Amino acid sequence: MSFTFSMIKPTAVEQGLVGNILTDIERSGFKIVKMKMVSLDRALVEKFYESLNEKPFFGELCDYATSGPVVALALEKENAVADFRQLIGATDPKEANLGTIRKKFAVDKMRNAIHGSDSDENAKREINIVFGE
Repeated sequence: MSFTFSMIKPTAVEQGLVGNILTDIERSGFKIVKMKMVSLDRALVEKFYESLNEKPFFGELCDYATSGPVVALALEKENAVADFRQLIGATDPKEANLGTIRKKFAVDKMRNAIHGSDSDENAKREINIVFGE
């Protein structure tokens, strides 16, 4: 088994979509091994997104991630990272496949409902940052 990290973003939490998103995740064969609702502070978010710190949208992304509570998840499944990326869909919901979480629940590219790790290494790193392991 392998692991991935996910975070249900502030807008999806605010809109009451957590249950729907968790249902999609579990129905896709993922086991939730850790979960917590938390309001992230700026320092943690900047560390979390440090690979994007040179991007023009970095500040806006950090502002958004700290704008309200998120639901952080450590998930387990064979081929977890790749399978989860397929489940959530493209970053831009306009480009996401039908049936993906982002196609169903995202507002726009920034408020795209959910984050998913892009590699096994980043999954370990992100789980460590958010869950303190």
